[in-house]
Order: sequence, then C-alpha cells, then structure tokens
Amino acid sequence: MRHLNLFGTGLILVLGLFAAGGVAAEDSSKHAALEGTKSSQPLPRFVSLKSDKVNVRKGPATDQAIVWVFSRAGLPVEVIAESDNWRRVRDSEGADGWVFHSLLSARRTVLVTPWSKDKSTVPLYSSKSTSSRAVAALQPNVLGNVMSCDGEWCELSVQDYTGYVRQDQLWGVYKGEEIK
Repeated sequence: MRHLNLFGTGLILVLGLFAAGGVAAEDSSKHAALEGTKSSQPLPRFVSLKSDKVNVRKGPATDQAIVWVFSRAGLPVEVIAESDNWRRVRDSEGADGWVFHSLLSARRTVLVTPWSKDKSTVPLYSSKSTSSRAVAALQPNVLGNVMSCDGEWCELSVQDYTGYVRQDQLWGVYKGEEIK
C-alpha cells in the first residue's frame, strides 16, 4: 500500500489503481465576482485561499490586528460577510476574521471530515455508490479539489486520484448544493 502525505498529518492510502482525471477548470466569471468592492455573490458562500500566507484580521482594514495567519493555499473558507474589499471568512473550526478579497479564489475545495476525532478514513469511490470500488481511503483534513457535486456526492481530485465522496463527509460544500 502506498502512502502520500497531503495535508499535515492527513494521508491518503491508495487502495487500488485509478486513472486520474483532470482538475476542473476554474470558471473565470466566478473570479470576476471576487475582484473589486462588494461582490454580487450570495452570502454565505465557499471560496478557497489563493496563497500559503493569508493574514486574518480583527476587522476589515489593514490597521486592524492580525489575529492569525492561514498557511495553506487552497484551504476552503466560508465567506459570511463583506465590507468594501474585505471578506469576513469562517474556517472549518468555526473561527472567523477578515481577509482582503484578492487573497481569495472562487476555486472550490473541500476538507474531508475535519470534525473527526477518531482519525477514521473516508472512502474515495470509483463511482457514486458505496458498493463501488474504493480508490483510496482519505484521512481527516485531506484537501481535495471539487470537480462537481450533485447534492449527494462530490467528484474530487486529490493529488493524482479522482473519485467520489458522499457530500456530508466534506467541509467546503453545503448540504444539497450542486456544483457543475
């Protein structure tokens, strides 16, 4: 069995061979909404971090104190408010603060069961069925790129592997949300 380090202590354990599909191309029209002042996008919504270093501030201005720093590009965050060029975001642990809009991307990513305390793995299936072959076992906090979601299942790309995970086992997509 092959082990690949993906996210801190999160590992993907490869259970079988699977031809990897391409990562879904980002929709440039979604990016336009993140540029400029207040967007026309709905609140709340999920986005991801563009950079490995993103300062999170107490308020929506550069003179506000930095309360923590995200250190992983691609992490999903939930935009819960907007003020001019600033977005109030919430992370998978429920912490929130203000981030400058240009540090966010409309690219959709997810974390696998970040709430899990027992380190149990989540299967990455070859098709939208729990009876299909498991391509990999994903540990909590593994980061995946969303290719699509139908409200029940999401197709993910995780490193060189592509497969399906039940939507309720992911943080970065809403219950019942469809992503094309």
